[in-house]
Amino acid sequence: MATIITDLKELFRRGTIYIQLIYINVAVFILTTLAEVVLQLFNRSLGGVFEWLELPASLSRFIIQPWSVLTYMFMHAGILHILFNMLWLYWFGALFLNFFSAKHLRGVYILGGICGGVLYMAAYNIFPYFRPMTEYSFMLGASASVLAIVAAAAYREPNYPIRLFLFGTMRLKYLALIAIGMDLLFITSNNAGGHIAHLGGALAGLWFAASLSKGTDITAWLNKALDAVAALFSFKPRKPRMKVRYGSGRQKDYDYNARKKAQSDEIDRILDKLKKSGYENLTTEEKKSLFDASKR
Repeated sequence: MATIITDLKELFRRGTIYIQLIYINVAVFILTTLAEVVLQLFNRSLGGVFEWLELPASLSRFIIQPWSVLTYMFMHAGILHILFNMLWLYWFGALFLNFFSAKHLRGVYILGGICGGVLYMAAYNIFPYFRPMTEYSFMLGASASVLAIVAAAAYREPNYPIRLFLFGTMRLKYLALIAIGMDLLFITSNNAGGHIAHLGGALAGLWFAASLSKGTDITAWLNKALDAVAALFSFKPRKPRMKVRYGSGRQKDYDYNARKKAQSDEIDRILDKLKKSGYENLTTEEKKSLFDASKR
């Protein structure tokens, strides 16, 4: 078991940023699902606990759980939910890295999720249609983040060819337009919150790509914040500082060199005596000094 965990850690460390995001999403899904299964065996449920990680439509509820605007984008409702989101992240994450950097992808993922969540809460609190559902509606899933990645790539390379099963080759801009158009058409469906969030994510991706083309990286502040948080949780031991002492250090060097010179002169004297008089004529102290010098 320890070997498996070690291998997974190494694969995570060596993986590209979109692979790491997939790992995080899958790990969260497995842990939350296992926790729910174990508790169900005892006729218990963690549904109320998980709501603290999902994004509420209610502003009054959001005020007491503001972290949910970040955590909701790593939560999923079922196996098909996470499967399709992770497939899109895998395909378009790799495509995104052909045009942008890994840090850009990380920033766009978070920015898309935040913008999708903000638009979701705004729509549910502005439009009368959603008001009856506002108090008990929650959102979860990475789709807004993924749509941000798709939209940014489509803005950067609109004519990039995408091969689709059964549909043949399609330009990336048309695929993005179809995805956005479907969300607009189903904005009042049973999954209204999800479709609204998709639109927010897509707008974030377009905003990022358009700003970057003009020389402004709107994800820079997010990446700085993420790097700062990562630094807090990194447990790399600090390198010991080299201590440099002046004054007394020079005196110590002088004393050391003087001792070495005296020892060298003494060994030379003993060797001269050895040549002239032989080993048996050396004193016990001289024999010991010669023996010690031979071991250095």
